[in-house]
Amino acid sequence: APAPKPTPEPKATFGEIIAREIQDAYFDFDKSDIREDARNTLTQNADKLKSIFRDYPNGTVTIEGHCDERGSAEYNLGLGDRRAIAAKDFLLQLGVPADRIRTLSYGKERPQCTDANEACWQKNRRAHFSGQ
Repeated sequence: APAPKPTPEPKATFGEIIAREIQDAYFDFDKSDIREDARNTLTQNADKLKSIFRDYPNGTVTIEGHCDERGSAEYNLGLGDRRAIAAKDFLLQLGVPADRIRTLSYGKERPQCTDANEACWQKNRRAHFSGQ
């Protein structure tokens, strides 16, 4: 008798692929301009996103702007918005389709790290990608 066919791995969801493949871009304190390391990260993300969008034609990505704990909630919502838009604009220049990207600011409301030191604050100053 022929050997049973292996059960195929279930296809990862769009959100799982984004979480696994797309990296956060980080920002300097009180800044929304794209620094050199973030340029490299976003360039890699652009290539991956274009490929992922071919495999998942209905998927959209939300770029979340995040800040560290310093500053008012209102100020950080604006800064997070500027960070998300800066990351989006950079990706658009690299050919990522605009209709597949949304932006959202969480300001300082969803920290990745809660220690009160520079290493932790740096982790929180980011553009994070989530897929729907």
